[in-house]
Amino acid sequence: MEISQLQYFQSMARVRHFTKAAEECAVSQSALSRSIAKLEAELGTPLFVRHARSAELTTAGEHFLYHVDRVLRELAAAKRELADGKPEDAGVVNLSFFHSFGGYLLPMLLAEFHAQHPDIRIQLNQHNSKYLMRQLARGKTDLCLCSTMTTAENIAWMYLWSEELFVAVPKDHPLAAQESVTLKDIEAEPLITLKPNYSLRTLVDQSFELAGSHPQIVFEGDDVNTLASLVAAKLGVSIIPNIPGIEHLGIVYLPIAFPVCKRAVGIAWNRTKPLTPAALTFQQFVLAHFAGEDGRPTA
Repeated sequence: MEISQLQYFQSMARVRHFTKAAEECAVSQSALSRSIAKLEAELGTPLFVRHARSAELTTAGEHFLYHVDRVLRELAAAKRELADGKPEDAGVVNLSFFHSFGGYLLPMLLAEFHAQHPDIRIQLNQHNSKYLMRQLARGKTDLCLCSTMTTAENIAWMYLWSEELFVAVPKDHPLAAQESVTLKDIEAEPLITLKPNYSLRTLVDQSFELAGSHPQIVFEGDDVNTLASLVAAKLGVSIIPNIPGIEHLGIVYLPIAFPVCKRAVGIAWNRTKPLTPAALTFQQFVLAHFAGEDGRPTA
């Protein structure tokens, strides 16, 4: 197996067209086709389903692409190290994250990472989900801590853990003594929620739709902590994660019996843009941190 074969495969997997992939790789179409066919023969499985003018990855091809992307990133990093004559331990990581991570999870992660890699600086960007995905797709950020709500072909995403959502009510609310509630139970309650451009809001809307419940929204905000504060002020109820450190506000978090309200949280990156050594180091650190059997942090 040759490096050029992997590069041809990666290009073909990205553009899904033999002629365009050959032009991108500066080889003839026949040479690229032969190289990929030889690679498939060596692996013993087809990597593409071929059509008249295009091709699409098989399931095996999707799995192989993930490993090829990693191999070529590592190779590029090794070449840079040799060219510079020193390891690239230092550097800057452009990290984006959605709002509910900022208050509790991210500071813990960054403190632990900094203790292990003091020469790597993290540059943070906090925004709504749609904006973060656009920035990632355009190559403006290296990594993003986010939910799965993206369909962009050039974005890779890996699961970290599932975050449960709760109905947050004031401590003296009539429902506060309940062991759990359904979303139908709070249909008559004024709802405090995030603005529509947040993935958490999309999940909340979908959950209410499943429950056949249509509450009245009285406030749309940009920050989960703001929502919690307004719940504590008895302006309504909200559907939010249980955020450590704000229990003093006098909020009760009620488990949701129906429908199940959880969101998958993961780390995303642009697979057409090689990660820098610093970004790759942070990516591997985060994946190891959340490597427990249930997906929860290991520390």
